Amino acid sequence: MIRVLELSKNYGITRAVDNLAFTVERGEVLGFLGPNGAGKTTTMKMLTCYLPPSSGTAEIFGFDILKDSMEVRRRIGYLPENNPLYTDMDVSSFLELAAQLKGVKKDALKNSIDGVVERCGLGEVVRRKIGNLSKGFQQRVGIAQAIVNDPELLILDEPTIGLDPRQIIDIRSLIRDLGKDRTVILSSHILPEVSQVCDRIIIINNGRLVAVDSPDNLRDRLKRSSMTRVRIAGSGDIAVAERVISAIEGARVIRTGETGGDGSALVTVESSSDSDIRSALARKLIEADIPLLEIYSEELSLEDIFIRLVTEEGEA
Repeated sequence: MIRVLELSKNYGITRAVDNLAFTVERGEVLGFLGPNGAGKTTTMKMLTCYLPPSSGTAEIFGFDILKDSMEVRRRIGYLPENNPLYTDMDVSSFLELAAQLKGVKKDALKNSIDGVVERCGLGEVVRRKIGNLSKGFQQRVGIAQAIVNDPELLILDEPTIGLDPRQIIDIRSLIRDLGKDRTVILSSHILPEVSQVCDRIIIINNGRLVAVDSPDNLRDRLKRSSMTRVRIAGSGDIAVAERVISAIEGARVIRTGETGGDGSALVTVESSSDSDIRSALARKLIEADIPLLEIYSEELSLEDIFIRLVTEEGEA
């Protein structure tokens, strides 16, 4: 188990992480979610003993990050946001170096490298120079170096940043596979990342804890409201549509965007969970001569949950 105990980090007068406290169960895939600048990377660096906390501490499988930092490091595989690769080395040589630095014994070296090459899908590029690989393969090499010593805990900081859609799908699949036999903490500001990969999520904002729960439980907690999506033709009608919708009792426009190539725009409307405002929305928009293309209700997405929780935390 990982226990984070009132962890804080100051940079001068700026508090980047503010008294974080949470636990991660053994074998759990935990999403660490927050906007850019929320304190995710600073927290990851403290958990991996790269940065000392200003106050508080954490225990990784019973070892304190301050008192037992070497024992903690032996049990962690870490992929930083900026993938630390030697681009002039080939994949095999780099993984051999990483394994040696992580203390893999000489008689186990070949099996360890062969194992991560197979698991991370690097067989076709194992003799190629890292600098000549695609971004997707370079991320796979970064994950391979993180697990070459078979760590109990794998910490990944923004593992799909800069990847194309196909590469993102591949890396997500790899993370799900790795989570079957180890604890994983995945830091990201990309909402689909955590919803598709993680068992439970932690949301932080401005260095403070906002929520800890599974995506489904967070949705249940916020079911006091529902979301209705309205698509209208003609972006020039957006301002009029917002006024018409806001005049409906219990309706509130929370987001307007996704203007399509056809000139349509999507308006997201919030209302109480016990009322269906679709008929009222349709009637009022048509009466105002606003061309309505579609209207539908939708469960709270992780993005809606994130915006709501962060907004409420900021107001508090």
